[in-house]
Amino acid sequence: MLMNAAIDCSTPYQAAEQGERLSFSYGDERIDVERVSRNTNTGRVRILVHPDCRIEVQAGANVSQLEVLEALKKRARWIYQQLRYFRSLNEHVLAPRYVSGESCYYLGKQYLLKVTELATQKQQVKLLGGQLHVSVRQYAPELVCSLLHEWYKARAKEVFSRRLEALLEQTLWVSERPPIRILTMRTQWGSCSPNGRITLNPHLVKAPRDCIDYVILHEPCHIAEHNHSERFYRLMGQIMPGWEQIKERLDGMAGVYLSGT
Repeated sequence: MLMNAAIDCSTPYQAAEQGERLSFSYGDERIDVERVSRNTNTGRVRILVHPDCRIEVQAGANVSQLEVLEALKKRARWIYQQLRYFRSLNEHVLAPRYVSGESCYYLGKQYLLKVTELATQKQQVKLLGGQLHVSVRQYAPELVCSLLHEWYKARAKEVFSRRLEALLEQTLWVSERPPIRILTMRTQWGSCSPNGRITLNPHLVKAPRDCIDYVILHEPCHIAEHNHSERFYRLMGQIMPGWEQIKERLDGMAGVYLSGT
């Protein structure tokens, strides 16, 4: 594989190969891209811009780096526009202060945070009506954050287990119920290990149920197909038609759901 071989393209676009990582310039900005292998011989190049502004290009082993760079060149303007869009979303997401009046999300619904301080009360989180009540003996933002984090983790474990059980009948290739691990992640909703263990982000429990179902169904597909190949996407389309729109909706709210606890 070529290293640091420069590809000179017409302004405003320039690109350079750096092993499995690529970079290109659009205008005055340098943009980094990660190449991921796909089990396909179609020659198709798939470009993904994630809500955290990571850029992933998926291509089969038969696709040369020059062809990948040419695909990036053709989509450079679109990539830049997607980056601007996700950056604008993240700019409007304010860091939580964990005080009464802020918004919290659970299963796609927005709730008002209410923090009460009383020296004799039990420290806990309860969902009451349209409010998420956090009771503390002595107020501190870190304490409210910690209590909310543990509450979301507990709800996530409960909701994800229930949804996995309901969705397993659609994944006929899964012979045993996969174990679930709850792990806070900054850039992933979930993952699937080679031995079939599914790891899910507790922040996902803030999203609507169809978004949760999309991620839960996405991960068992990796048991049948480890890479994001053509077969993988066909499988996703069979068990969840319209998943692309659901993913787009989830990605659009990623900045909100992933902020805070």
